[in-house]
Amino acid sequence: MVAEHSPGECRVEIDLEAIRHNLRTIASAAHPAQVMTVVKADGYGHGMIPVARAAVEAGSAWLGTAHIQEALALREAGIQVPILAWLHTPATDFEAAIVAGIDIGVSSWELEHVIAAARAQQCPARVHLKIDTGLGRNGSTAERWDALLDEAVEYQDQGLLRVVGIFTHLAVADEPSRDETDQQLQRFREAVAMAEDAGVDPEVRHAANTPAIFSRPDSHFDLVRAGVAVYGLSPFPGQTSQDLGLIPAMTFKTIVANCKDVPTGQGVSYGLEYRTAQPSTLALIPVGYSDGVPRSASGAPVRIGDEVFSVSGRIAMDQLVVDLGPGHVVAEGCSLLGQEVTLFGADPSVDLWAAAAGTINYEIVTRVASRVPRVYLNETPVIPAFADVAPGATGEPS
Repeated sequence: MVAEHSPGECRVEIDLEAIRHNLRTIASAAHPAQVMTVVKADGYGHGMIPVARAAVEAGSAWLGTAHIQEALALREAGIQVPILAWLHTPATDFEAAIVAGIDIGVSSWELEHVIAAARAQQCPARVHLKIDTGLGRNGSTAERWDALLDEAVEYQDQGLLRVVGIFTHLAVADEPSRDETDQQLQRFREAVAMAEDAGVDPEVRHAANTPAIFSRPDSHFDLVRAGVAVYGLSPFPGQTSQDLGLIPAMTFKTIVANCKDVPTGQGVSYGLEYRTAQPSTLALIPVGYSDGVPRSASGAPVRIGDEVFSVSGRIAMDQLVVDLGPGHVVAEGCSLLGQEVTLFGADPSVDLWAAAAGTINYEIVTRVASRVPRVYLNETPVIPAFADVAPGATGEPS
């Protein structure tokens, strides 16, 4: 979809050097485990392909996506590191995944579909078997796990697949004091032991998500899956990005579209839930919930020049209003017209917007609409080259 804003009036800036820095920080915390960079949801709203390239440049050994179509787009962009996709439906194109050398997460029903695709392509599939250790989403149940292993080993003996990995997902690693993570990790170790007893020799065992990378070194195993931290955001309510040594990669910028003097008691935006407490100046900012700015974030901070103000009244579809107070009289002309506005980035932080909207920082960045142009900073030029293909990238077993 073509962006509806010009970068001069509204944009998100993505600092790819921040992405690289964050990957190095994560890799240091996870060592000696390898790092998988999760780039689902268009790289958490940052742009999947530029983020993936920057992550690989910084040493990410793997990439992760939810859907196979996302993984195929990475392959089409020439990215050849191993990629795992784990969220499927009966309409998923498993044949395309096998041809492109994409690793496929298998929880239960997918196995027969993957095997049918492998037979059709006469090429073995690369699969990661997932065990549900307590999250209650994807993953084989404990009762079904033994049968899934037997089926996978039988197909592996037939040359139809290679079990590359065993994995699970943690439910409360962002709350380190809870004991459910201990329980999940114990169940995972038991599931891995069962797999090995059944004849599975996985290349990678992986359980750690972003919070577990920082809070549970016993969850690292062979590979960790790094999500929100790659983008410079903290997964912990009580810790900031700076506390973890991370740099926020996204900055949402726009400009002042209009400003005017108003009297005491002037109502602002739909519902007139906000009224000026004194004669004041209102600034109109040309972004709203159609741009991904949460409608519920009244009171969120907005930086104009060197000052931080609060969103006044309801956020509308294409615009929001900021009460600048009495010190910005513009009766003789709008001196602020066209001045740069920062909604969030390093300052104000995404976390403050999340708090104002009653949500989490993940949602704030992933919901930024496609009509807002992405501008990439510190991007490495793509130089076409004939590089060696990563293991599995051609669909051949490694």
